[in-house]
Amino acid sequence: MDLNKAMIIGRLTRDPEIRTTPQGANVCSFSIATNFVYKSQSGEKVEQVEYHNIVAWRKLAEIAGQYLKKGSRVYVEGRIQTRSWDATDGQKKNRTEIVMDNMIMLDSKGGSPSGSMGGNSFESGSNNSFEKSLEQIPTINQDQPMDEEISVEDIPF
Repeated sequence: MDLNKAMIIGRLTRDPEIRTTPQGANVCSFSIATNFVYKSQSGEKVEQVEYHNIVAWRKLAEIAGQYLKKGSRVYVEGRIQTRSWDATDGQKKNRTEIVMDNMIMLDSKGGSPSGSMGGNSFESGSNNSFEKSLEQIPTINQDQPMDEEISVEDIPF
């Protein structure tokens, strides 16, 4: 059995870019930064930042493009994919990205990007409180059909 699953929580580093393929499918791309903080052997606080390229398709792309903005805090779930292509200068280029399947917008409705998710803090080893908190937040799933239009009033946060 194989598994290709990525789950991250972070902040958008830029506004989402939405475009349409020649076949008419919407695609949205953006980047998320995640931080890892630890103390070095000398006792200094060290912050390490990772940047993740995210791609969403179809209705999920529309929703991300409409509601997310630079600085928004979001939970993203998807699969890791690496694309390769030949650049115009003849060099081979690679790009690793997360193809988004689900997302949870963690900023409160009408709140600033610096808002937090209900004051909950998550630490390593406290998966039970993390999972219980995530169960209470509605998710947007790429696999669920979404025929009707979504308005801001329909989103519960």
